[in-house]
Amino acid sequence: MKNYVQPGNTITLAAPYAVASGDGLLVGSIFGVASGDAASGESVEVALVGVFDLKKVASQTWSAGDKVYWDNTNKEATKTATGNTAVGVAVEAVAGGAGDLIGRVRLNGSF
Repeated sequence: MKNYVQPGNTITLAAPYAVASGDGLLVGSIFGVASGDAASGESVEVALVGVFDLKKVASQTWSAGDKVYWDNTNKEATKTATGNTAVGVAVEAVAGGAGDLIGRVRLNGSF
C-alpha cells in the first residue's frame, strides 16, 4: 500500500513541557509516554500503546478495568473524567492511600 507510513505505536512529538523518560505527556489530544528525556519544545519519541506504570492521584482507589484519564495540570493519571483526557484503563487494582502513587495503565492510543 503506497500510502502506509508506519504502525503508529510510537511517534515523534515536540515535548509540550520538560519530560523525563517514562513521563506521561499530552500534545493536543495525543497522550503518550516519553521514551527519553526532553526539554520543552524538543523532539521526543512517545509510546502511544502498551502498559505503563504512571504517577496517579494518591487518594484514589483503582480497580482493574477503571477508565483512566490524564490530568495535565498535575501531570498524573486519575479516574476523574471532568476536565481531563481519556488515556486508557487500569489493568490492576491499586489502593488509595497516601503512598499509593503508581497505577498500571493500558494506553488505548489517541481517542
